[in-house]
Amino acid sequence: MSDAPLLGELRRLIAIEGPITIERYMALCLGHPVHGYYRTRDPLGAAGDFTTAPEISQIFGELLGLWTAEVWHGLGRPASFRLVELGPGRGTLMADALRALRAAAPDCLAAADLHLVETSPTLRAAQSRALANAAPTWHESIDTLPAGPAIVLANEFFDALPVRQYQRTERGWCERRVGLVGDALAFGLSPEPVPEIAAQAAPGAILTLPAVALDLVRQIASRLAQEGGALAAIDYGDLYGGTADTLQAVARHRFADPLEAPGETDLTAQVDFAALARAAAGAGASVHGPVTQADFLLALGLAERAERLAARANPVQAAAVKAGAERLIDRTTRGMGNLFKVLGLTGPGGPDLPGLPRRA
Repeated sequence: MSDAPLLGELRRLIAIEGPITIERYMALCLGHPVHGYYRTRDPLGAAGDFTTAPEISQIFGELLGLWTAEVWHGLGRPASFRLVELGPGRGTLMADALRALRAAAPDCLAAADLHLVETSPTLRAAQSRALANAAPTWHESIDTLPAGPAIVLANEFFDALPVRQYQRTERGWCERRVGLVGDALAFGLSPEPVPEIAAQAAPGAILTLPAVALDLVRQIASRLAQEGGALAAIDYGDLYGGTADTLQAVARHRFADPLEAPGETDLTAQVDFAALARAAAGAGASVHGPVTQADFLLALGLAERAERLAARANPVQAAAVKAGAERLIDRTTRGMGNLFKVLGLTGPGGPDLPGLPRRA
């Protein structure tokens, strides 16, 4: 077992309080104020643990910038709106989006008031460098975002929110927990089942409840219903939910043991888009999609944009442009095109969203 700094604290906590929920374990591993994964490092890029779509191709952020302009027009071109990104990484997506707005929709850019929801000091510093001319305002949560219409972008944000998990046993659904076997962290189950869960499944099935994500999407949906605006959430996950264990850890671009080196690896769980859509609709929002990332980006003109960029580049650059664009829409089993989905929200009676059909 690694001597990760957080491990000692987890051992002491479990020794005092007993096994902790998966939700609490994820929250501590990712957000501990001293040893949390996102508090202590820049995890992105070849030198980090994983690479996101904005780092793969500039086209991703550019298309979301143009999507923002179309949505702004659909909202009636408000004189001022909040352009919000949740979990902005290094600021790459927003820098590309703002560049596209500057070239194609300067009137929309002039109306945009930029806000970034980010808890990591390391990533805030990177965002400050990437967006030095954009004068963003940073927030620890969406609670402090100012009132008014908002267009919210969230790329690979919801998958990193803590989840609760339940395992089907002969006794019923028992909550999955993290405890100790000797000095080692280990998964276990609560001794008593949770009677409120009535889902039918075979023994051993895992049910994931994204309670934090559901609360957040309800809050966003309520705001959009009252203030106007739109959300585009892009993440890896399932359209319809399921009972597989999707909790995973990644370190240095490889899968890792979620209990190995707590606070040193990225922990995520696949997003249940159906559950998010139900929660948003229940809070008064109009739901658009979800669709696959490939369908969304192709509808926004990814292929055409890649061709234009490649035509102006040298052969090496052109090959890189095409490879990056293809990676975003790769529909093979390990590709991003089908694994990643896009969900849109607006207030009731809000505008149509480019690339995202409105759901009944």
